[in-house]
Amino acid sequence: MAAHCSLQTKRLLLDPKFEGYKLSLEPLACYQLELDAAVAEVKLRDDQYTLDHMRAFGMYNYLHLDSWYQDNVYYVDQFGRIMNLSVTLDTALQKPREVFRLPTDLAAYDNRLCASIHFSSSTWVTLSDGTGRLYLIKSGKRGNSTSEKWEIVFNEELGSPFTIAHSVSFVKSDTHSVAVLLLRVEKDELDTKGSGFHITLEWVTIAEISKEGDHRYEILKRRVLQGKSVPHYAAIEPSGDGLMIVSYKPFKFMEGEDNKSEENDDAEATKEKKVADPLYYWQQTEDDVTITVHIPEDITKDDIKVRFSPDSVCVILKDQPPLMEGKLYSSVDHESCTWIIRESKSLEISLIKKNEGPRWPELIVGDTRGEFIMDSSQCSEISESLMHLTSEVMNPNPEKENPPCNAQELEECDAFLEDSASLCRFDGDTLKVTHVINLGSNQYLFSVVVDPKEMPCFCLRHDVDALLWQPHSDQPENMWEHIATFNALGDKSEDLDMIVHCFFYCKS
Repeated sequence: MAAHCSLQTKRLLLDPKFEGYKLSLEPLACYQLELDAAVAEVKLRDDQYTLDHMRAFGMYNYLHLDSWYQDNVYYVDQFGRIMNLSVTLDTALQKPREVFRLPTDLAAYDNRLCASIHFSSSTWVTLSDGTGRLYLIKSGKRGNSTSEKWEIVFNEELGSPFTIAHSVSFVKSDTHSVAVLLLRVEKDELDTKGSGFHITLEWVTIAEISKEGDHRYEILKRRVLQGKSVPHYAAIEPSGDGLMIVSYKPFKFMEGEDNKSEENDDAEATKEKKVADPLYYWQQTEDDVTITVHIPEDITKDDIKVRFSPDSVCVILKDQPPLMEGKLYSSVDHESCTWIIRESKSLEISLIKKNEGPRWPELIVGDTRGEFIMDSSQCSEISESLMHLTSEVMNPNPEKENPPCNAQELEECDAFLEDSASLCRFDGDTLKVTHVINLGSNQYLFSVVVDPKEMPCFCLRHDVDALLWQPHSDQPENMWEHIATFNALGDKSEDLDMIVHCFFYCKS
């Protein structure tokens, strides 16, 4: 079963007294360079009309920053040449330099995507020409005309066109391998109510094979995940053992013929789990929280162990694995918390809130096995508080100068509909989800490479701030580390018919 986790913020990186940014009027550095050939831009076709097509291919960045040599940028021109641009002393761009030429005549393909590049390490590159062919390139030390020599060590047709989402180079058991993640938007004939498309992420591992003195690279594994939305973030762990995905809708591995029975068993188990009764029920007032757990007939008081701490609760029956355990939504006065056994053979736990007043949206962070029960007085109170937002008459006062809500006044960062987005970690051997984080209202903002030897960081909105998280796949107890905070990060969009303001945030 996947572990339900939460992201732990570092309070020292938060600034509750932050007042605002200072507007700088200093001009940003702007470089201009005339190209002898245009960038190989591929526009969306008429049959690529969904939002997922736009997210995956329509907003594609044709400039590829080399995170291992950050003064270097690459692009593919209309002649299929991989061109390198280098920044010289932060003052100028060198003339574009050809480092590689695709063997494929891209103009001969109508059904193609934009070519994509990903730098797997300081000397290895994965390359897609947009037609469905994948290249593995040994580049030498890049950014230096004398040492940079791109050499194809593997290339193969892998089906329908794709773009490269991520790749890593690693050595395991003295064998060099490269794992690459391919992104596709494919037609789904079975989807009659949705967009008619699904998203696939193909996880391909290419390994060096030695046979009778012959060294070459071959595909070792091909695994496919499928989902219904383009992932915000998808990255392979540096060791090649796992994969992390941030997405609005969940992804799952597509099993082969041999594993279909196992997939069916999982589906049945999931179905049974959905119809099963909740593990516990809970209620709350402004002062306390009451939890009710049904226990077996043969359980006595001596068989029950309940541990309270300021931020968590744990319930154990007869030295079995914990029945309930996890981080509470908010702190409690653990010394005042109690529990008793009712005549109805139920365990009743009382938690005293440390901060009176605020209602808890959930009991245990990330735990969906319980059911919240709201009493009639709370229902009436909520209904009364919302009464002023409703009316029995359609548009009862159109002349009112200040309407209760004007969607045009909302900032773009407030228009967040993907409230079920989640972060999942998949194991490469079992093909199962091992860790899940429900991101809730923590809106995904962007990703950035801080250390090329680590996975890319992702930035999430927490209230008004933006928090940067660094995944650490080799640290199970601290798999996602809060490493930086952008205070009051947001953007304000004016009417699209007018001017759009862009704000650049600089953290000193």
